[in-house]
Amino acid sequence: MTERKSSGFTLIELLVVIAIIAVLMAILMPALNRVREQGKRASCLSNVKQLTLAWILYAYENDDRIVNASTFFSRPGEPAWIGSQWQFEGTEQQRREHLKDGILYPYCKDVDIYRCPTGIRGEVLTYAIVDAMNGATSIPGTGDLMIKRLNQIRRPGERFVFIDEGRISPDSWTVFYDQESWWDQPTVRHGDGTNFSFADGHSNYWKWKDPRTVRLAKMESPQASDSAQPGNRDLHAVQRAAWGQLGYTPSE
Repeated sequence: MTERKSSGFTLIELLVVIAIIAVLMAILMPALNRVREQGKRASCLSNVKQLTLAWILYAYENDDRIVNASTFFSRPGEPAWIGSQWQFEGTEQQRREHLKDGILYPYCKDVDIYRCPTGIRGEVLTYAIVDAMNGATSIPGTGDLMIKRLNQIRRPGERFVFIDEGRISPDSWTVFYDQESWWDQPTVRHGDGTNFSFADGHSNYWKWKDPRTVRLAKMESPQASDSAQPGNRDLHAVQRAAWGQLGYTPSE
């Protein structure tokens, strides 16, 4: 009687299959991670777009006046877009409820929109409005540039409103006007760049081109010398989009 030969894999064959699977995973995982990150970037772009449309609708219904971008400084007749003490009080759920105290919430009734999908555990807000849009008034040389009403904005498709700051922001986000230096750190989100929204209602991802921008964004405690970056075209572009112009002659 003839014996049947075993049809199972040998140890060598199994090891070859495992090695092939490992190689395929090493090839595919970076691509899958990029696809996942692109999905989060798209969701974040949608969030800042919706917040900006709420920002525009509020102005339309209030004689073109825009909301107070600063969460630290209340001003009579200029309610803040979120409650001024939201970031310090209570549990995560309570802070989510505090977002509803902001003047924009009736126009955007979903607290999840206030947070980028890549936000860390416990964050309820990752977005900020730039100072030029009725924010803090302490930036040198910008007194006449501060936007209070929509009809003051020239070329709205080129002017920032929201930024994906990527950290729990204590206040509005800003950049110097009259010198080649960052005020707040630039941020790196969704790769080496970040998402912005604009006063015409669209949003866009800006990828940084100067390695100094990315390096500064990743520093834990940058010094003033790190923030001064002559000739940085990322910085020039952000300053123009924030303030509408540069307050100095840029270095080449």
